[in-house]
Amino acid sequence: MNFEKNIVSRYEKLATEIDDEEVLIDFVESGETSFENELSEKHKILKADIEEFEINLLLDGEYDMNNAIVTIHSGAGGTEACDWADMLYRMYLRWCNLKGYKVSELDFMEGDSVGVKSVTFLVEGINAYGYLKSEKGVHRLVRISPFDANKKRHTSFASVEVVPEVDENVEVEINPADIRIDTYRASGAGGQHVNMTDSAVRITHLPTGIVVQCQDERSQLKNREKAMKHLLTKLYEMEQEKKDRELANERKSQVGSGDRSEKIRTYNYPQGRITDHRIGMSIYQFDNFLNGDLDEMIDNLIATDRAEKLKSTEN
Repeated sequence: MNFEKNIVSRYEKLATEIDDEEVLIDFVESGETSFENELSEKHKILKADIEEFEINLLLDGEYDMNNAIVTIHSGAGGTEACDWADMLYRMYLRWCNLKGYKVSELDFMEGDSVGVKSVTFLVEGINAYGYLKSEKGVHRLVRISPFDANKKRHTSFASVEVVPEVDENVEVEINPADIRIDTYRASGAGGQHVNMTDSAVRITHLPTGIVVQCQDERSQLKNREKAMKHLLTKLYEMEQEKKDRELANERKSQVGSGDRSEKIRTYNYPQGRITDHRIGMSIYQFDNFLNGDLDEMIDNLIATDRAEKLKSTEN
């Protein structure tokens, strides 16, 4: 489904909702007060759907409609950082659930005592990449550590990578001689069965040093197919970044460049505040945010990015 078909489909859905609400309005205005509660609920849903439709109009990038592959890496700091990476992982899982997106875990490396060192997962659904691409960068947590007996304040970091899942027909060539494929026993959240066989697959692209892993499936063949798709995506991203540097010569927008080393957001637990440094926006619904209520922040990032791109084309 291309961008235009998606927009038409969503527009037709909105038109049907508007027609339904107009019927309810007629009933209420004619004295059928029993429909007032239904009208109120329908109006809330319609308002939210219109706002979502307006954001979808902005997601017209070449790969915005694609699925997204997300990787979270814990930063330095051992237990604290691994716990923070796990908190981010749960946050995105809850957001995906609220959006109706399907999530498949591709790779998981648990922390030494708690949390995760790294996790890679596939998010499937229309505009998954368009929404999640603004999450790329370094996320910082400030809190009173639950692991410190002295209750000192700690700062933890985790990086988030987001790339679009690309189709096999994308023009990225992989020479079989340039890859090394290793198999190993799966670990982590796979249960007893996956630990009994060498079903997990690790692929190393020798010229670039890129390493991808997959242990999601019990079948080694399926894990190999998923890992190859992930490698294709990584190589594609590398080519795109090279092309972007050549064409744009490092365009810096207000929303940020998305560089992996860039600190994009601070989660200040003692103050109950989450601040995105790229747009200077703060949200004071800390628990709701970590429970997946990200849309207000993401929508503002999308709108600001679009405004900056339009401004740059005018100059």
